[in-house]
Amino acid sequence: MARRLPPLNALRAFEAAGRNLSFSKAANELNVTPAAVSHQIKGLEEHLGTALFRRGPRRLLLTDAGQRLLPGVRQAFAGLAEALGELDEARDGDFLTISVVPSLASKWLLPRMDRFRRAQPDMEVRFDATSHVVDFAQETDVDLALRHGTGDYPGLEVERLTGGTLLPVCSPKLLEGPYPLKTPDDLRHHTLLHVPWEACCPTDPDWSDWLKTAGVTGIDPDRGSRFNHSSYAVQAAVEGQGVALADEVLISDDLAAGRLVCPFGTGASGATPFAYYLVYPPQKAKLERVRAFRDWLMDEIRTYEATLKKQAEDTAA
Repeated sequence: MARRLPPLNALRAFEAAGRNLSFSKAANELNVTPAAVSHQIKGLEEHLGTALFRRGPRRLLLTDAGQRLLPGVRQAFAGLAEALGELDEARDGDFLTISVVPSLASKWLLPRMDRFRRAQPDMEVRFDATSHVVDFAQETDVDLALRHGTGDYPGLEVERLTGGTLLPVCSPKLLEGPYPLKTPDDLRHHTLLHVPWEACCPTDPDWSDWLKTAGVTGIDPDRGSRFNHSSYAVQAAVEGQGVALADEVLISDDLAAGRLVCPFGTGASGATPFAYYLVYPPQKAKLERVRAFRDWLMDEIRTYEATLKKQAEDTAA
């Protein structure tokens, strides 16, 4: 009689925890809480009737049973990934699904997608604009994702795109009027537009950090309007509703079109450890549709970065 297999989620939690020797790292990889990983491991141990982990003096360790089980589980998941890859190749090769952060989608990617469609006229593209971190093991229809974070995505192919520079921006109309915005101290007369950062980027700089770096005192850094996506804050700035602190990639087109300006110059930027990344499972890398989009995207990034460099040189001159 065949033995009843444990739940797949429990095996995934065990594989991630065994490979990382950390419930916290496994939780981050699986986009769940450490408590959820611990619960899955406990259930698996009860199912198997044996302990799989033990606490060492400084780290988590596998028991003898865990060491015996881990290679087989990893091999099983590798075989499953390979089978799914073969299924991907068998399905319509001109169908691409992209998961992308909403603000990057609306403010940078979509305005450039017409060039991709001209290069790949027969390829159908579907977008999943979401802040949700896609789980490629569960959402196998997603080919690749554009994420905002530190680039730490275990088990995935990771390529840095751009980002890491925050700039205060506003509508040109705020440079005039009763309280013209000329120096950082003038911000006391204007509305600050905020985007509370998501859990993936809890230490990204905000107005409090920027004002402190600029040496500005006497301004409440928490006052103003709040938005759940950066693109909304940027649009509010375009409409003259205040001053936004936004990643340069999200405001580049509006700056070039004159809809936004940097009231204190591009030298008044703030650095952030977070950037935008292209990520995808290794088994997806051989798919023609993924290679075509990846190559086009990296060309667009090179063009964008070159434009920024030239603008900086022209400004310095």
